[in-house]
Amino acid sequence: MAKSEERNSAVKLRQEGYSIKDIANKLRLSKSTVSVWCRGIELSQVQIQRLHDSMVKGSYVGRIKGSKIQHEKRMMRIEEAEKWSANKISKLSERDLLLALIGLYWGEGSKKNRVLFINNSDPVMIKFIIKGFKKLFNIDNNRFILAVGLNVVHRQREKEIINYWSKITGMPLTQFRKTIFIKTKNKKNYNNFLNHYGTLRINVSKSIDIYYKMIALIKTLSEGI
Repeated sequence: MAKSEERNSAVKLRQEGYSIKDIANKLRLSKSTVSVWCRGIELSQVQIQRLHDSMVKGSYVGRIKGSKIQHEKRMMRIEEAEKWSANKISKLSERDLLLALIGLYWGEGSKKNRVLFINNSDPVMIKFIIKGFKKLFNIDNNRFILAVGLNVVHRQREKEIINYWSKITGMPLTQFRKTIFIKTKNKKNYNNFLNHYGTLRINVSKSIDIYYKMIALIKTLSEGI
């Protein structure tokens, strides 16, 4: 296409309301060349608005596409990590389970007053802890004593939250003790207020021997490095 024909085509497209970028792509020209050729052309308010809407839509589509790509990359990494994990850890041996439970108790459990209890807010971890104690120390369900720790701002949700933990643990409400309400000077604002369920304290009755064993296991583990 001769340069004069290219210029006439560019001007015509601009007068029709096309963007500089679109004209450059259509005619396979540089944006700077098209910009110079179309410098004096004024667009109507309707054309300007149309270009603006197109730009916003294009930006939105670009963000969605970018987000989708990032999501796919993230899912691929998660899948690779899960495959790697499955190769590293298959079924836990009793020793594996004991080491995991020691680590959790070391971080979250009571090490004073000769009382065995552990606190956590993660439902999956709570289930793991209970299963671990049951399997390693032959503890029956009726020996577990549970108590919810809750910020006072959630007082009206107490019944709902206890029912939630009862369902998670499979323990009846009769094994829940009085809720431990935590008072704060400033009321905490929760972005996910209705999805907050506090923490659960897991206590085992008649567990003084298990308590001493856990303390000894922590000591042995700490000295084993």
